[in-house]
Amino acid sequence: MTDNQPAGNTGIGVPPEASLMREPGTQQSESCDEAGLPDAVLALTVSYEGSHFSGFARQEFQRTVQGELEQALHTIYHREVVTTGAGRTDAGVHALGNVVSFGLAQGELEERGFDRLQSSLNALTPESLVVKRIQQMPAEFSARFSAQAREYRYRIYPSATPPVFLAPYVWWLKVSEPLDIAALKLAASYFEGEHDFRSFCVAKSAASGPTTRTVSKVMVFGSQHLGEQCMVVQVIGNAFLHSMVRVMVGSLVEVCLRRQPPEWIRKVLEARDRRAAGQTAPAQGLTLWRVIY
Repeated sequence: MTDNQPAGNTGIGVPPEASLMREPGTQQSESCDEAGLPDAVLALTVSYEGSHFSGFARQEFQRTVQGELEQALHTIYHREVVTTGAGRTDAGVHALGNVVSFGLAQGELEERGFDRLQSSLNALTPESLVVKRIQQMPAEFSARFSAQAREYRYRIYPSATPPVFLAPYVWWLKVSEPLDIAALKLAASYFEGEHDFRSFCVAKSAASGPTTRTVSKVMVFGSQHLGEQCMVVQVIGNAFLHSMVRVMVGSLVEVCLRRQPPEWIRKVLEARDRRAAGQTAPAQGLTLWRVIY
């Protein structure tokens, strides 16, 4: 997961009911005005089950979320339609409310209503990918560059026995003793604020640009789904480095298993070295929850 660009300031996009607010950004289309902007920009709120995809970003010879959407749009509009995603999730990572934008010519906008377009997209894409909402945005809008923040949620299932219904969406932490939740919450608080997260991303991501990010909130709480109890780590930040949330969670697990004290997280941040942090948590426990504009 890599959302490297800092964001603008608009409102809140919550999947799938709440509206996306509007903010200038950058987006190109086949049909542009004199300023180089498309006639119209549409924003899709999409949900997907990540285990069926090799991540969000298009890849040759791989099934990806972006690739499936662009193929469907090509079928509908009979041309290449380039999309921009708010969150470029890794293989196996899910999304409840990722946002995807693309430009259209005025004639393309007028030729079909949003209900018809939504039905067509959902018919042309796999069942594990659903377009939940379509909205028209200003011509300057970009799902990625207009975003103010992203919210991710990671689910952990701490138990001596494996989950049944939640297995595809949690990290089963095989334990027989209770976790140290108080230490976990204290450790999570060290992530809040502006920090250099070089220790919490893959080396390639750290080498490609700045690694300072602002995390506004890290909260840990219990949640029950289909009768199975899990622990949720909620993380909200302006942007994220590749695998950043998963390494954060893997490091927090070291604390709640009593292998490290809560203050260890601060030391890992200061180390600015991936080798100082914990393991990368499995992809299936992570969900891109919403994008904030």
